[in-house]
Amino acid sequence: MAWPLIRKRSNRRSVSWMVDCGMVDGKRVRYFFGSRSEAETKAEQLRIEKKNVGLAAFALTDSERAQAAECIELLRPFGKSLRDAVDYYLPHLKSINRSITFERLGQEVVEAKRTDGLSVRYLGDLDQKFKAFNQSFGSRLVASIEALEIDDWLRGLRTHSGARVSAVSRNNLRRVLGVAFSYAVVRQYCDRNPVTSTQKAKEAEKPVGILSPDQLKSLLSVAPPQLVPFIAIGAFAGLRRAELERLDWAEVNLNSGFVEVKASKAKSARRRLVAIRDNLRSWLYPLVESVGLVTPMNYRSLLDTARKKASIPEWPHNALRHSFASYCLAAEKNAAALALDMGHTTPQLIFAHYREVVQESAATRYWNITPDDKSDPAGDVNSD
Repeated sequence: MAWPLIRKRSNRRSVSWMVDCGMVDGKRVRYFFGSRSEAETKAEQLRIEKKNVGLAAFALTDSERAQAAECIELLRPFGKSLRDAVDYYLPHLKSINRSITFERLGQEVVEAKRTDGLSVRYLGDLDQKFKAFNQSFGSRLVASIEALEIDDWLRGLRTHSGARVSAVSRNNLRRVLGVAFSYAVVRQYCDRNPVTSTQKAKEAEKPVGILSPDQLKSLLSVAPPQLVPFIAIGAFAGLRRAELERLDWAEVNLNSGFVEVKASKAKSARRRLVAIRDNLRSWLYPLVESVGLVTPMNYRSLLDTARKKASIPEWPHNALRHSFASYCLAAEKNAAALALDMGHTTPQLIFAHYREVVQESAATRYWNITPDDKSDPAGDVNSD
């Protein structure tokens, strides 16, 4: 029997002709005409359409057909089809259905990083920055948050005094948000990472702050014995402050000539061994213990008192670590080895921050600072 069926319908008042397509996608599709010729013409059109586009097209209402035609025209200037539009938008719709709020995402990321063995300090930093973002976006579905919104939020960040946050702070927040959205993409909570489309703030390069040989020698001479290992290991081995706070005497081995920074105590979560240079050995030898924390609990107040006694008016950021790197590079000229000592994966940061910060003569004086050093080295760190 030919499809579609053409049937005559009559009553006392009129005669009509019906084109019956049967059930299509759960709908009964029928058309009515006043004459058989009109019905036959429609039936032929339907047969041609069925051959060209398939049966499903007959289930469309007139409104849906008109909408499809309109969308086709809107896409035409871009060389795209309705199928292209659906293929582009469908993943977003699917991610919306799978998505979670950013507040929940932040909790998942912190827990995942904890499982991966990241340090407590790193986890705390993540949690703090996620909470700042939660104030504006915590209840939003991750898949609904757009790059422009994140960019505006980053640009609008202010300190408590109302000033714009520094470029470094803004970029740190951007980096952490990038970590969260990358995790969301992997978990299919969103189909792309919007942070990658935000603008990174331009950071002004600033020279690292270091201590002169005179300042370090004076600091060590006035520091109480319990504080000397903290200063000496920071200045002559370059451990980070947080690593020094966790360092145990069992990890300081004068016989093997290395300080061990365990993976669980390192910022990078990678174990490393830092060479104990000769002058560091001379400072540690009279004070070394078998076990126990190297750094006293009240080291901050002890250091502040010693700094004032040594006439150091201001304490540069990461002064001990930056001093170690600057004088070590000037003296040993081995960026790759220095990067390993400092826990960097490549020497690029070494060259970027510590190259030509001090002259070789100042580095010689620095590495000759020992407990029995009675000399009075003169001159600035950048001069002979």
